Amino acid sequence: MPEEPAENISGGDGGGGTPAAFAPGEADSRAEAVVDELGRMYWQKAYGGQDAFECLVRTILSQNTSDVASQPAHDALMERYAGRADLAEALADAERAALAETISSAGLYNQKSEMILGAAERICDEFGGADGFDDFVKDEDPGAVRDRLLDIHGVGPKTADCVLLFAGGRGGVFPVDTHVHRIARRMGLAPADADHEGVREALERDVPAEKCGFGHTAMIQFGREYCSARKPACLDGPEACPLYDLCDRVGVDEVDETVVDPSTAEE
Repeated sequence: MPEEPAENISGGDGGGGTPAAFAPGEADSRAEAVVDELGRMYWQKAYGGQDAFECLVRTILSQNTSDVASQPAHDALMERYAGRADLAEALADAERAALAETISSAGLYNQKSEMILGAAERICDEFGGADGFDDFVKDEDPGAVRDRLLDIHGVGPKTADCVLLFAGGRGGVFPVDTHVHRIARRMGLAPADADHEGVREALERDVPAEKCGFGHTAMIQFGREYCSARKPACLDGPEACPLYDLCDRVGVDEVDETVVDPSTAEE
C-alpha cells in the first residue's frame, strides 16, 4: 500500500487516526464498491483523536484553498498562539490584524481571521475553552454537535463534518468537499443535480459507517490524481482510470473529449 500523500491534510500526516484495514468483501452498493476499489489504491485509516478546536481552525483555514497553501498557515498559527495552555483563549484574545498576517498564506485571510476569532470567542463563552469544546464534540450526540457547529459563523456542512470525523471519530460521517461533490455526481453515486448536502446524504446512506471517513479522504486523492474537474483520466481511454467500469461518466463525452458539470449534462 502506498504511503499517504502528505499534501492531503485530511488523510496525510496531519490527519490523525490509526490504521484500520478492512476486507472489502462483496459490496452492497455501487458506492461501497467504489470505496473498496479506492481501498486497493490508497490507505485505510480509522479517524478521530484530533483536538476539536484545532481541527475546526485547520478546516476553516482550508476553505477555498489547497492544503499546500493552508498547511503553512496552520503551522504559523500554532507556532504563534499555541504556547498558552488553551488555544481557544489565546485566539479569542488575539489581535485580528496580527492573526490575519499570520495566516496570510491560506488566502482570504481577513475573512478567515474574523471567522477564527468569532469561533474562539463562542467556544470560550459556551464551553469554557478548547477542552470543554473537545469533550462536547467527542461525547455528545453527533446530530446535536453538528447543529451547534453549523451555528458558528463560517462553519458550513463540510467543516462541521470534518470536525465530527477527524476530532470526534464519528462513524457514518462522509464530508463533502469540491472533489467529492464532483466525483459522486460524475460517477452516478448521487443525483447529477444534488447539492453538497444531497451528495452527503446519498453517500452516507450507501457506504457503511466504518468506511465513510476513509472514503472521504481516498476520494479526495482520487480526484487529484485521476478525476479532475477539467480533464478526467477517462478521456485518455478506459485503461487510464482504475474506476472506469464503476462510473457513469455523467457530463463526460469521451468522443468529443468535453467535460461539463453533471448538473448541466443532457439526458
